Amino acid sequence: GPSEPEPDIALLEPRDDFYARDLPTPEDVLLLMEVSNTTLRYDREVKLPLYARAGIPEAWIVNLPAETVEVHSRPATGEYRETLRAKRGEFVESKMLPSLRLAVNDILG
Repeated sequence: GPSEPEPDIALLEPRDDFYARDLPTPEDVLLLMEVSNTTLRYDREVKLPLYARAGIPEAWIVNLPAETVEVHSRPATGEYRETLRAKRGEFVESKMLPSLRLAVNDILG
């Protein structure tokens, strides 16, 4: 239903076995993407600090109600020190993967 969170997306360090033998650890994650509709506060207040503490270098929140994409980076002491927000018509760029540049319109659909 509409209140269920959309699936999260994780971009992982490339690995020869494609993670066939064991599951990725936080060290393998380059970027996480949360799609937030009704879960925005939970994603910001609960999940983001967990990701920062785990050392996930970058976390994106796709804020559906506000039609923005937030790029959280530079984790330190359980929080992200840098946040960039982009809206429709703008582009977001990954800090970890400079070649990853996406149009906010494409992400929001």
